[in-house]
Amino acid sequence: MGGVAIDDGPSGVKAPDGGWGWAVLFGCFVITGFSYAFPKALSVFFKELNREFEIGYSDTAWISSILLAMLYGTGPICSVCVNRFGCRPVMMVGGLFASSGMVMASFCTSIIQIYLTAGVITGLGLALNFQPSLIMLNRYFNKRRPLANGLAAAGSPVFLSSLSPLGQIFQYQYGWRGGFLILGGMLLNCCACGALMRPLEPPKTSRENTKEIAQKKPRKLLDFSVFKDRGFVIYMVAATIMVLGLFVPPVFVVNYAKDMGVQDTKAAFLLSILGFVDIFARPTCGVVAGLERVRPYCIYLFGFSMFFNGFADLMGSLSDSYAGLAVFCVFFGISYGMIGALQFEVLMEIVGTQKFSSAIGLVLLSEAVAVLIGPPSAGKLLDVKKYLLFILAGTEVVISAFVLLLGNLFCIKKKSEIPVSKEEAAEREELHKLDGKATGNVKLDSVEVEQFLKNEPEKNGEVGTNSETCV
Repeated sequence: MGGVAIDDGPSGVKAPDGGWGWAVLFGCFVITGFSYAFPKALSVFFKELNREFEIGYSDTAWISSILLAMLYGTGPICSVCVNRFGCRPVMMVGGLFASSGMVMASFCTSIIQIYLTAGVITGLGLALNFQPSLIMLNRYFNKRRPLANGLAAAGSPVFLSSLSPLGQIFQYQYGWRGGFLILGGMLLNCCACGALMRPLEPPKTSRENTKEIAQKKPRKLLDFSVFKDRGFVIYMVAATIMVLGLFVPPVFVVNYAKDMGVQDTKAAFLLSILGFVDIFARPTCGVVAGLERVRPYCIYLFGFSMFFNGFADLMGSLSDSYAGLAVFCVFFGISYGMIGALQFEVLMEIVGTQKFSSAIGLVLLSEAVAVLIGPPSAGKLLDVKKYLLFILAGTEVVISAFVLLLGNLFCIKKKSEIPVSKEEAAEREELHKLDGKATGNVKLDSVEVEQFLKNEPEKNGEVGTNSETCV
């Protein structure tokens, strides 16, 4: 199958769907909160940084953009580190990087130095936490995976609704330097979350089989065979376009309101409104996506959520008062929560557990450039014509929705016709032999392993697929 070799998740272990998985879910909740909310929460410091360094919004926007670009662009590096060293040590080292970056940023004397510390170092630290936490979550949950992804994704709005007001308070009490220092201390919690990521242990018989197979097949730290899946390619293209505009409104809505004459604390409260709505949207969407009749069609629910988000942006361009911006944040929060709950669930269904660690790294890398140029480009518009900011973001997200939906309607009308290579056929035959030798009749009931070991006659060179492993 071309899976990774060292930390690929024991194939003979059934996902517990509970137990210690709830502790893993809590850790993923906290990590997701920091990873997605932190770049947006830093926007409350932008106006103070503008005064300190005498720069414009497009300059300060680079802080969030670099942070997000590191979170996305280092995806393949994180995949290799996880496959080589395991999730737990990678996350604990990442927590130290994230914290030290913000602490160093509090002593910076130029905006370039802040780019390197709060942007590059903290972004790398969050990346080393975010991706491994998702990998562990998807190993611990199978049947309840949509709900688990929805609950973990709820960490983003929970932290956003709290970090934004906290950041404003820190700025008033201690200035932006003191605020950065305190936030750096808070990021040390990522190390504790990393300690929760206990690896799953396979049964003894299954462990012996896994070791025997691992010795015979070449080891891969990054699996590029996912590009053979048309569903994955369509997903990656659509997600890259979506990210161009997805993060623009949350990053700039506070400063947009301040420029309209809204009081600073009221402007910061807009992010709290967005986050509060998002808190309920993500778990609710996760529950709906987990329904038996809905789960095979999650890809289309994801496409609808993207269209909804883009439409909300376009309507937000008509807002000319604080009340209008508050209403926009409500609808944006609903659609944003739906996207957050579904994006990695859909990716998991497309590629399966065995290739997820490589797939997510490659997807995040493809989105990195879009994340890097999106907010600064919007910042230029905010400096010139403010309403164009929402129009640009909305157009990009709507286009991505059409790419995803039309691509799946016209390019994936039937099962993917991917011929089985000689290496895969030999590996499958070897697995059958080892499975017959296993004592105690151990049943490998992971969804992907069942599909891999399934011995059905193949027709016209097609590989058997199911709703869990393809679109």
